[in-house]
Amino acid sequence: MGKLGVMEIVLILLVLLLLFGGKKIPELMRGLGKGMKEFKDAKDGNEPNEGK
Repeated sequence: MGKLGVMEIVLILLVLLLLFGGKKIPELMRGLGKGMKEFKDAKDGNEPNEGK
């Protein structure tokens, strides 16, 4: 799989905007970021930080 260029990223963002609308995107990105952090913590063997 090749690298993503600027046009590919713009196209992906446009499709996301059309599918979910402007109000849902921040919520989706927050959930994605939280999931990635939990995955990274589990992979590294770190305890989850509930207070942060």
